[in-house]
Amino acid sequence: MQSVVCLFGAFIAAAVFHPGSCVETVIGLYGETIEVPCNNGNNKPDGLIFTKWKYVKDDGSPGDLLVKQAQKDEATVSATDGYKSRVSIAANSSLLITRGSLADQRVFTCMVVSLTNLEEHSVEVKVHKKPSAPVIKNNAKELENDKLTQLGECVVENANPPADLIWMKNDQPLVDDGKMIIITSAITKDPVTGLSSTSSRLQYTARKEDVESQFTCTAKHEMGPDQVSEPETFPIHYPTEKVSLQVISQSPVREGDDVTLKCQADGNPPPTSFNFNIKGKKVMVTDKDVYTLTGVTRADSGIYKCSLLDNDVMESTQFVTVSFLDVSLTPTGKVLKKLGENLMVSLEKNASSEAKVTWTKDNRKLDKLPDFSKLTYSDAGLYVCDVSIEGIKRSLSFELTVEGIPKITSLTKHRSNDGKHKVLTCEAEGSPKPDVQWSVNGTNDEMSYVNGKATYKLTVVPSKNLTVSCFVTNKLGEDTKEISVFSQKNEDGAEQAKVIVGVVVGLLVAAALVGLTYWLYIKKTRQGSWKTGEKETGTSEESKKLEENNHKADV
Repeated sequence: MQSVVCLFGAFIAAAVFHPGSCVETVIGLYGETIEVPCNNGNNKPDGLIFTKWKYVKDDGSPGDLLVKQAQKDEATVSATDGYKSRVSIAANSSLLITRGSLADQRVFTCMVVSLTNLEEHSVEVKVHKKPSAPVIKNNAKELENDKLTQLGECVVENANPPADLIWMKNDQPLVDDGKMIIITSAITKDPVTGLSSTSSRLQYTARKEDVESQFTCTAKHEMGPDQVSEPETFPIHYPTEKVSLQVISQSPVREGDDVTLKCQADGNPPPTSFNFNIKGKKVMVTDKDVYTLTGVTRADSGIYKCSLLDNDVMESTQFVTVSFLDVSLTPTGKVLKKLGENLMVSLEKNASSEAKVTWTKDNRKLDKLPDFSKLTYSDAGLYVCDVSIEGIKRSLSFELTVEGIPKITSLTKHRSNDGKHKVLTCEAEGSPKPDVQWSVNGTNDEMSYVNGKATYKLTVVPSKNLTVSCFVTNKLGEDTKEISVFSQKNEDGAEQAKVIVGVVVGLLVAAALVGLTYWLYIKKTRQGSWKTGEKETGTSEESKKLEENNHKADV
């Protein structure tokens, strides 16, 4: 790394010097070989005799380093101090200094002597060293809210020139304002190496929100790039501003449950002891933040509070509701009633909230409970009442049986589909299910019993006219009914007799209608004669017809 610095003035030297000259600057790296150029390589004029390197000692006096004769390959080292073993000359006449150190920061001069001229070229050497990575140490254990506290000290070591340190919070630079933020920096030099160490102390006024803030330190140096320390976080101590009470239990809280009250405060460090107000009774709890109610009952419903030990005003309140459901059903179990009797059903409920009631009969949902003021056989069945609130459900039931003496409601007959048999149907009501007996033998085709109604069918082939009885019975009583059944032959004869009687009756009716018609005709004709002044005996034509009819009747 080279730069040129011009120094204006007059140098008393050989006549070849000009009134002004420029001093070139070279930057070397600490611990490495420093190359000091001689007129940037333009140092081999015609008639070159020798090249000589010299330097300015610490006391300001000149000192020789080495001479390189143009005719010789090796240079002669003339230095007697620390440079004796560290200097050499390159092929381009540059001075090479090994193991560069800050002691090498001085002016070196290259003298080029030829047959016709003498030139000197001065070069100022500076030695740079990159600092070590920044480290934050002497960290505060915690920061207090709104209190100026020394957060830590950032240090970088062994640099030249000294490094600059910048404090950062969440990647944003912190600026010293003399009140909330104070930054104090210092630079020290190693007496042996001369390298500099930079330290920076940060005093910071923390806020609650800094509990998650990350603090870093950035080192800036001419050798670049920037180096950043590992981030540091700090616990922030601040007083409690809010207390909260939490109810820990399954929802909803039911009788018999355990309920845990947990008190929390937003201070840091958080309080570890609290006062719990259990329905007006203060209970102090130390070294924990919970209080447990075991096996709660409805009597435990009410207001619960918690507060700080040293501040009852800062408290939190919760209302705990213990859910309960009491249900009573009358009747329950098996219920036996007689047909037509009345059944009173009573449901009583007591709940912590509005209860929902649903009824089912034989697993079928009912819109409402039936009217049992006059029981029928269809009212029999298993009734289940479900009463529920959120989280609680009760189920009660009764099984209703309606009994009655059997009664035959219908006894009918009809021909079978093939026309060869007679099918008798006997319908009866009763409970328990009636048994049936027929007075004749036949084939029992089918039987059904639904809602107290029984249907029995019997198929017979009568060879003669019969009177058939249907007899039904259960443990409460019996009933019977008869029906006439004709044989196929007699039934056909009876049908024929009905046809003959029908024909005779039809002829008699027809004759009567003819006579009535004739009588009406005669009556109408006579009325016409009176109107025209004729005699009651009628016209001559009518008399003639009358005589003819009488003659036919005599014959």
